[in-house]
Amino acid sequence: MAENVQQALRERSGDDAVAVDDGERRWTWREHLREAATEAAAVVAGAEADRPLHVGVLLGNSADMLRSMAAAALGGYVLAGINTTRRGDSLLADVLRAECQVLLVNADHRDLLEGLHDRLAEAGVRVVDTDGPEWADRLAAATTEVADLVPHREVTATDTFMLIFTSGTSGEPKAVQVPHLMVLFSGLNLVERFAMTADDVVYISMPLFHSNAVAAGYAVAVCSGARMVPARFSASRFLDDVRRFGVTYMNYVGKPLAYVLATPERDDDADNPLRVAFGNEASDRDIDEFARRFGCRVVDGFGSTELAVIITREDGTPPGSIGKGFPGVAIYDAETLTECPVARFDQHGALVNADEAIGELVNTEGAGYFQGYYNDPAADEERLRHGMYWSGDLAYKDADDWIYLAGRTADWMRVDGENLAAGPVERVLMRLDALSRVAVYAVPDPLVGDQVMAAIVLRDDATLTPAELEAFLDDQPDLSPKARPRYVRIAPDLPSTATNKVLKRELIAQGPTAGDGVLWVREERGTAYAVAVAADA
Repeated sequence: MAENVQQALRERSGDDAVAVDDGERRWTWREHLREAATEAAAVVAGAEADRPLHVGVLLGNSADMLRSMAAAALGGYVLAGINTTRRGDSLLADVLRAECQVLLVNADHRDLLEGLHDRLAEAGVRVVDTDGPEWADRLAAATTEVADLVPHREVTATDTFMLIFTSGTSGEPKAVQVPHLMVLFSGLNLVERFAMTADDVVYISMPLFHSNAVAAGYAVAVCSGARMVPARFSASRFLDDVRRFGVTYMNYVGKPLAYVLATPERDDDADNPLRVAFGNEASDRDIDEFARRFGCRVVDGFGSTELAVIITREDGTPPGSIGKGFPGVAIYDAETLTECPVARFDQHGALVNADEAIGELVNTEGAGYFQGYYNDPAADEERLRHGMYWSGDLAYKDADDWIYLAGRTADWMRVDGENLAAGPVERVLMRLDALSRVAVYAVPDPLVGDQVMAAIVLRDDATLTPAELEAFLDDQPDLSPKARPRYVRIAPDLPSTATNKVLKRELIAQGPTAGDGVLWVREERGTAYAVAVAADA
């Protein structure tokens, strides 16, 4: 059995089943890997021996990107996935943090480097236009078969396959060292879990510079021999793509299910080949509705780029829970360094001991598969403290060991002397059928502490009035009166990362305003809402 991605791909080098289908051309595994070996040979031939061989990529979700990923594995060097939504100094900082010798960029992303070429050259980064004649000539000169490729190195399971930057929802992105072992571990696990074979078609529309697409999309295809369809996510085009390519499996992260469900439903939506949608951060309502509407199985879990805390859903997982943790997963008080007490609930299901039950998700046994951030010792120290891995995620656990997310560590709110977490409030609001997406966060109270604010996006065909929201909240017995949002922004969309995670820090910075939406304010000592500010007022 293969111990790393390099070996796994070599085993597929003679396979004539289709590996990649981008809608314009199909490549068999044999063709795809021959081209990848050629690219690897060209990269290795031009490498500087006294520097780490790190190759940055600005290629989007394309056949080019899949080829570069395979080339890095076969060539035994490290690929750095550069976030294509970053701009200017931020993009430059990521490339330099990853210590890239080479930066591959295609025609679709050339403009991202405008004004940066001189600074990249000064730092020793060689920019290669993969759609240019010079690169074509170098590939022609380097043409080779997989078996004849002399790699930069024969990799081991713990060697880094990719540098993948975190989403940056709570700060500047950090480059996670993703080992070959993690890719195979994820891929083999999902192949077995969903009975994936070479007859399946994997739809990869989440960004390939992020861990979700690598671990839950690419890895599945590598480990099963399934066909890969690289695509840019589009809610309106989703079902057409599933039917066009014969998609049987998709991965997601963040809010894609909500985006798709916001499109008009059609009577024949379930007439499609999709079997499985696997991902994380979908709401219970969206999981059930997506499965019903498209006639597939939806499995939502918990995962981070670091893969140091692993939690899986099992049969019987209660509503709102993300499942049970692997050995070592626990919830700790960051100040006392002790495990938090079990959560207690009242007769309505409301959490009554949030102050003591909510803590930070940790791995008490160490870093798990996390091998550290690249070139960022301060971030390593923050994550790895007291012999444990600290995730930065708030959670609580019930008496049966079911874990519930409560947000990020920055999602604590202090309202009228009581600690509240954003996660439980968001889950309550998502019960409202009119809502597509929601973000709950703290804004400063004029006197002391915080007030609860919610930014919500309605479904395309939905309406909501202040009175209807008040009536809905009245009917939620597990919502604490202090958790009722004081401010509600009805927004056309929410600021988000390339991986569809809400950027709450942008919402927090805007404060209790309408932004580009409408602001409702709840009366100070009551429950009624009134329109306070219209869009751009």
